[in-house]
Amino acid sequence: MPMAGLRQYVVFRLLLTPLMVLTLLTMVFLILRVLPGDPVRASVGPKVPEEYVERIRHELGLDKPLYQQYVDYIIGLLHGDFGKSLITRRSFKEELMDRFAASLELAICSMVVAIPLGMSMGYLGATRRGRLLDHLSRVLGVASYAIPVFWLGVILQLVFGIWLRALPVTGGAPPTVKFRIPKITGLMLVDSLVAGDVDAFLTTLEHMVLPSLTLGFVISGIINKVARNAMIEILSEDYVTAARARGIPELRVRLRYGLRNALIPILTIAGLQFALLLGGAVLTESTFSYSGLGTYLRDAVLSRDYTVVQAAVTLYAVIVALVNLVVDLVYAFLDPRIRY
Repeated sequence: MPMAGLRQYVVFRLLLTPLMVLTLLTMVFLILRVLPGDPVRASVGPKVPEEYVERIRHELGLDKPLYQQYVDYIIGLLHGDFGKSLITRRSFKEELMDRFAASLELAICSMVVAIPLGMSMGYLGATRRGRLLDHLSRVLGVASYAIPVFWLGVILQLVFGIWLRALPVTGGAPPTVKFRIPKITGLMLVDSLVAGDVDAFLTTLEHMVLPSLTLGFVISGIINKVARNAMIEILSEDYVTAARARGIPELRVRLRYGLRNALIPILTIAGLQFALLLGGAVLTESTFSYSGLGTYLRDAVLSRDYTVVQAAVTLYAVIVALVNLVVDLVYAFLDPRIRY
């Protein structure tokens, strides 16, 4: 019966996700269409002849009725066509892959820092309530999401990059590594290992340390707070008291009954934060000159590149929906109560 309930829940979520994605895509399409101003004129400037503007508008299909634009928009997405940039005239898909892979690599490295740090601080805070470690955990938690991420990045650059000269102040693999490593996954740390180039791996890893520490520390504060509150609540439950009464060692009680059940809310918040990072951590990428999706979208907004903004926001909507689906499925596996 539990497996049947899990299968029904998985099927339901798989059927619901395309509807949610379609809703998000429709909202993106309509919002960008109702914004005031002509996107083509805004991107090419006021001095460009009207004939040229009309030709670009025709190439992009913006002279068609709204319903026809919507149909073309959905059909294009189904075929992997996100449109062309108004500025570079290149396909968004061509420019997307490197930027998205860079943001994915930064998000993964940041979560590798954030989850262990946040969970360990939350665990120590919950199991040492009222003691020095608890106070230290709470102070670090508040400081992590109170400190501006760009300020923290600049401080880390100043300390480790300029004063100690221990780490590079820029993020991402340098051009010398990108050009000599064959692209397989787009993740430079993975591709360098596949290629067997240890020097390229270590060089890329050095450039990933500071941006990953910056984002990881900021996100760890949220995970810390969720983990601490969940652990405190769970450790006060009757079944935990009963486990202690049966003589089960305290460490086993905390890990098996406390931390394991606290993983459910931690997983939820970590999944949502991961989706936000994939959408592009603009401030961190700007601070470390990191060529990710966030800086790509920022540049598109500043240059009023209408099609790139639409494609990037669409991609972000799809990413959030897919990450949310994965989190819900893992959530259902860990907690059978939500399957019914």
